[in-house]
Amino acid sequence: MNKKYRKAIIAGNWKMNLLPSQVKPYAEELRNLMPKSKTCEVALCVPFTHISTLRRSLKDNRIAIGAQDVSLYEKGAYTGEISAEMLADLNVNYVIVGHSECRQYHGDTDIDVGRKAAALLEKGMSPIICVGESLDQRERGLTVDHIRYQVLAAMSSIPEEKVRQCVIAYEPIWAIGTGKTATPEEAQEVCETIRAVIRSKSGARTARSVSILYGGSMNSSNAFELLSMPDIDGGLIGGASLKPSEFSKIIGAVAEVTGEEQK
Repeated sequence: MNKKYRKAIIAGNWKMNLLPSQVKPYAEELRNLMPKSKTCEVALCVPFTHISTLRRSLKDNRIAIGAQDVSLYEKGAYTGEISAEMLADLNVNYVIVGHSECRQYHGDTDIDVGRKAAALLEKGMSPIICVGESLDQRERGLTVDHIRYQVLAAMSSIPEEKVRQCVIAYEPIWAIGTGKTATPEEAQEVCETIRAVIRSKSGARTARSVSILYGGSMNSSNAFELLSMPDIDGGLIGGASLKPSEFSKIIGAVAEVTGEEQK
């Protein structure tokens, strides 16, 4: 983590969990536990049905609102889809695109991910672009090549001047929801590769300003070690974000890494 050039981000991904009626109690509990940090931006990426309730519940709080996906299309006969304009109208800050579950269950391609990211950027939101390899790809030594392609494919749809507004999340598929976690060294190697890809395409200044997150069973026990790596700027947190006490500890780990005093 390098707070000199880029911000730390801890983003929770609730996936398809919790009910709208559970949002307010969650927000109240998290508000009481939130570390008073100036170096970490916190976001919650929640189901579309929860966004308005979460925003009301977090009024005057320092937590950004995020969504979990966006449609490729601007408007029209696309039943069940949610457009970038709809999310922007709800004052959403971040949107996850390219999560491995969307790639697997919804058929999102690497090019689709880039197009979704571009649509979000056009409406003033920051995409959290997910990349990651399967266990088979890692065991075959294909991790770096696979990640490099995913990043380049996504960036091919993004205007050069908007790359800095993107966030990249490295989520090894074999570590998502399994309890398995890449070692800090393994995660750093891939995040360093991601930054090198951005540098080669968009230059050093842009590369060092892009926040790169690690996602894949990050929790309060391993957050400090992972966040201590130079190219890991935060986390995309799944299961642990559903528990305010656990989520707040991960946020607190950022302050520990940066040496920020808690007041």
